[in-house]
Amino acid sequence: MSKVLPRIGRRRALQGAAVGVVVLGLLLWWLRPWQEEPPVGSIRFSTGTPSGVYQKYGDLLRGELAKDMPGLKVRLQDSPGSQENVRRVATGQTDFTIAAADAVETYKLGDGTGAEQLRGVARLYDDYVQLVVPPDSDIRSVADLRGKRVAIGLPDSGVRLIANAVLEAVHIDPEKDITPSSDGIDTGPKRLGRGLDAFFWSGGLPTGGLAGLAEKSAFRFVPIPPSLVAKLHEKGGATRYYRATSMPETAYPTIQHGHPVPTLAVSNLLVTRADMDPRLTEWVTRTVIKSRDRIGDRVHSAQLVDVRTAIYTDPLELHEGARRYYRSVKP
Repeated sequence: MSKVLPRIGRRRALQGAAVGVVVLGLLLWWLRPWQEEPPVGSIRFSTGTPSGVYQKYGDLLRGELAKDMPGLKVRLQDSPGSQENVRRVATGQTDFTIAAADAVETYKLGDGTGAEQLRGVARLYDDYVQLVVPPDSDIRSVADLRGKRVAIGLPDSGVRLIANAVLEAVHIDPEKDITPSSDGIDTGPKRLGRGLDAFFWSGGLPTGGLAGLAEKSAFRFVPIPPSLVAKLHEKGGATRYYRATSMPETAYPTIQHGHPVPTLAVSNLLVTRADMDPRLTEWVTRTVIKSRDRIGDRVHSAQLVDVRTAIYTDPLELHEGARRYYRSVKP
């Protein structure tokens, strides 16, 4: 009996050691990218307009990338918005960008140069359409914009794409039935009631330019009801990426006074090209996911970045480097 017990003890010890080796191996495999020398070089990142979420997110992400890849230089480029961002990446003028899914689909449907080279890295957060008017305005619906002075966003911006679609859904011609202007979130809030009767904005919640305006003066949101979103869906094409939703009452508390606002939303994607180095893209993807909370402290909408939903980059297939990362953390 005394010889049997030591044998059982030795067998259990060996089994325990084997389990430990397997666990250690899995841990090392999961940490593999961080044991390698980080990528070096430079990349160009197209962001957005001043006071917009794209620009702030891009600036904060650049800081996070610098921590993980000190030898990687990230050059940020201002941009009118999503439509221009997609074109820049597709044509090789920039390497990474943020763009709304409808702008990506519009570029693809239009057979834009290099459209077949576009790849998704991560689904980030949703943009919400925000139609803003002075508090005493007689504009109560989108249809009431007829004959008004309306900012519909910069040319080649995602705002312009959505604003035109929303106006056309209520039979308003953006070129004939309103006095359009190209103000974005950097100038629109300043001109509201001073040359502008209303302005469209599409961005994460809350947007800095509007949050700043809410601290100084009052304004009001015009609702975009689900019935209007349904009309947009009837058009087909890129409008299938719009979904009916509501801005939560916490987005701009001093303006909404506890009331949600019906509107539409569209997903934002982190975009690159198929020929981007897979190892670099894997590192970028990892940084995007693991920096969510730190960036989210400054850009509230970034708190919604999640590894479980980040893989859904429709209408783009995932870049191989991003795919490697998501496989490495798959439960």
